[in-house]
Amino acid sequence: MLRPPRRDAYPLRHLREATVSVPVLAAAAELIAPPVEERGPATREAATAVHARLLAAIDGAAPGR
Repeated sequence: MLRPPRRDAYPLRHLREATVSVPVLAAAAELIAPPVEERGPATREAATAVHARLLAAIDGAAPGR
């Protein structure tokens, strides 16, 4: 069975802050949301943390973003 290609976030490692629209944040939250069980525990933990930060950013976004 072929696995889909993985996307590496390594080129983005230097970013600490970015400004994006709420729809982009929502799409990212959907993509990372339920952690796949085949992932290792560290990946699941990181995905859960990132998902929480994305949701917090959406909740804290200014109206019209």
